Amino acid sequence: MTDTTVPGRTYVVTGSASGIGAATATMLRERGAEVIGCDLHEADVQADLSTPEGRQSLVDQVTARGPIDAVLAIAGGGRTGLLETNYFGAVATLEGLRPLLAQSAAPRAVVVSSTSSLAPADERVMRACLDGDEAAALAYLDADPSLGGPTGAYGIAKRALNRWVRTVAATPRWAGAGIALNAVAPGVVDTPAAAWIFANEETRTAVEASAPQPYGGFPGHPEWVGELICWLAGADNRFVTGQIIFADGGSETALIGDLHWR
Repeated sequence: MTDTTVPGRTYVVTGSASGIGAATATMLRERGAEVIGCDLHEADVQADLSTPEGRQSLVDQVTARGPIDAVLAIAGGGRTGLLETNYFGAVATLEGLRPLLAQSAAPRAVVVSSTSSLAPADERVMRACLDGDEAAALAYLDADPSLGGPTGAYGIAKRALNRWVRTVAATPRWAGAGIALNAVAPGVVDTPAAAWIFANEETRTAVEASAPQPYGGFPGHPEWVGELICWLAGADNRFVTGQIIFADGGSETALIGDLHWR
């Protein structure tokens, strides 16, 4: 198999300071790519994707650096600002850098979702997300405790993100411009953002039981997910777009089986 990156290609990686973002950025650099790391700190571009101002700052800073070949929207936030970062921040990054990306000879975009997207989600919040109405989406969450607090907001954000990818990937702005756009949905991976799962054995056992990962084990490793992201974002990906690819040790299959094919 040929290398999935090309020396001289430039990759924008959000969430590059830790977890899957850090692992992916390291892999890309080791394979000869230039990486523009973006995060709240310890990054080439420092910006807060939970705010409109931070999103615009990221786009402006990256644009000032010149041509790019791929955007990897991996940043996911911590225990707060989850809907803002995971949905609105990711979409703003991808849409804001799309015109610059389209100038590449082999433009690619990947956004990180999650197996949490399999959970049912409030349609009002989902619709507000897809309509780009951040204020309404947050208002629905704040007004209804039954939506599950921070954990629920994370799942809703990722489910909305999946729907956004499926809605726009095949349009003239993306596929029509030669840009492959895909989502990678990891299972439980050993990252700082998932540290709360491993804080005590009871929580770990409960999460593992609710989302089993029969292939590879529990938890997964960041570089396992990063490997898939690198291929999807590389020039060798010439025919895959609009897909939500679960890198989860078989969790999605174990939970929903052949539901999509019935």
